Amino acid sequence: NRAFQDELARVDGSLPYWLVLIALKSGRHASQRELADAVGIRGATLTRHLDSMQTDGLVSRSVDPDNRRIQRVELTEAGAAAFRRMRRVAMAFDQRLRTGLSSQQIEDLCALLDHVHANIDDGQDEPMPHPPPQWRDPVP
Repeated sequence: NRAFQDELARVDGSLPYWLVLIALKSGRHASQRELADAVGIRGATLTRHLDSMQTDGLVSRSVDPDNRRIQRVELTEAGAAAFRRMRRVAMAFDQRLRTGLSSQQIEDLCALLDHVHANIDDGQDEPMPHPPPQWRDPVP
């Protein structure tokens, strides 16, 4: 994550900016609430990022004329250009990560990561089990 952040910073980007830009570029997320759900950044944190992105001219925000409680977020031309810069970095970074891996290894890795992700999602409502005795720190 830190290495990817460093790469994005070289083109004046950041992970939160990238996540917001890619969600907006997909065209499926128009309201601030939908955007928050898509990128996994909540409340005041997303608002701070959007404030900064609006100041930088990357996004514009407006009130939905049909429902004044809804904030619409749109990509600007400068935001589209920033997306293209960050996309080049993301694609190069992805290629670097995959170097030396066969197609089968990549497929296996994706399957394993999907499984780990499903395990996380499945256990959200359950308390973490206590580790077995051999995993606990020895008591002095």
